[in-house]
Amino acid sequence: MIPVIIGQSPQIREVLSLVERVAKTDSTVLITGESGTGKELIARAIHYKSPRASKPLVAINCGAIPHELLESELFGYVRGAFTGAVRDKKGRLEVANGGTVFLDEVSEMAPALQVKLLRVLQEKEFEPIGSVKTVKVDIRIVAATNKDLERLVQKGRFREDLYWRLNVVPIHLPPLRERKEDLLPLLEHFLKLYNDKYQGSVEGFSASALELLYRYDWPGNVRELENLVQRLVILKGEGIIGPEDLPEKIRQNHRHKSPLLAVGGGSLQDTLSYVERELILEALRKANGVKKRAAELLGIKRTTLLHKLKKNGLSDLKDL
Repeated sequence: MIPVIIGQSPQIREVLSLVERVAKTDSTVLITGESGTGKELIARAIHYKSPRASKPLVAINCGAIPHELLESELFGYVRGAFTGAVRDKKGRLEVANGGTVFLDEVSEMAPALQVKLLRVLQEKEFEPIGSVKTVKVDIRIVAATNKDLERLVQKGRFREDLYWRLNVVPIHLPPLRERKEDLLPLLEHFLKLYNDKYQGSVEGFSASALELLYRYDWPGNVRELENLVQRLVILKGEGIIGPEDLPEKIRQNHRHKSPLLAVGGGSLQDTLSYVERELILEALRKANGVKKRAAELLGIKRTTLLHKLKKNGLSDLKDL
């Protein structure tokens, strides 16, 4: 099932464009970004949009499994390979034959395993632990990390040859604080999701609450936002989310006044209109008043921008 990826910012539109293009190929992909930005979601999208979609997608978190166990998880083993190996076991790479392997937190892989993974990428083959029989596999590798692999290469903690093998098609997911345009669509998506799941009737967020959410930096990114909405639906249950319903670390921004707070406690639609107007004005400033360029920055047609300018009472704007 192709995952739903929510976002309308230029950064996310570029990511989705890359996903569409790379999914049709067998190229190795390296997804980078902070924790919680949705790297696994992108990996799943690549797999399910690819010709391998009917085959397995096998995900393994290289940082969640002890180094001494990760090798047997990836490559498998034969009976008698070590104490406790009472039967043959296929590794995840073999289980994924014909499909895709998603290696999350690949930066945590031990040097010895990096060598074995490099061979898989180069030759599409390996030997299970304790075996002299070579196993051939037809797999695509999608890797992800929240670390700077180039810096790790410079420090000698990650193999340079493996880095270049993984980094054939790089996809970077920006943090949520750098794409605040996606905040409202994400809030609406998660609100519907958890209202449906928990039979809630939370209608939305007040303008004051939204402003606080906009001002917050979201160190946990989309995962933190989703967790917050889930918690709010469970605890609030119904009505409008106000500043008083938000965690203290978000509410502490309340003492810093900003323009959006002037909207007051209006409806979500009022706030959406306000935010749309501000985004249009910012795009026009960046484009030096050139409407065609501003439309491109916003990712909409020029005619759509003209309509929105008229709707927001901005038709007569000349110099910005």
